[in-house]
Amino acid sequence: MQTTHIQIRFNDVDQMGHVNNAVIMEYFDLGKEAFFAACGLPPEEGDFTVMIVHYDVDFKRQIHFHDSIYVTTETERLGNKSVTVLQRVVDSATGDICVECHTVLAGYRRSTASSAVIPDEVRARLAGA
Repeated sequence: MQTTHIQIRFNDVDQMGHVNNAVIMEYFDLGKEAFFAACGLPPEEGDFTVMIVHYDVDFKRQIHFHDSIYVTTETERLGNKSVTVLQRVVDSATGDICVECHTVLAGYRRSTASSAVIPDEVRARLAGA
């Protein structure tokens, strides 16, 4: 499991006084970036990569400007051509889960611009994360 601490920016907060739901998706992107880099799969390198094909998000609790939060990211399911990651935004002070997201990412080969089977060496890294 990868943990990514998030700094809430002033412009992340909307007129309702909480972090906007669209901004939370950016927090998940930061978590995925750190997760895949820790697995040895930086998104900007190599012929094989993954692309987001589906999100399933549950907003459980509001996040406010002065909250201290982090995102956890882990492999939830590993298929032949896809990986599902489970991410959570967690309140550092209480341990409460604020938002939970299941993201399906499909294997993609840049050289052929097409879907791809997840290579064995990548599969091994994702399985251990």
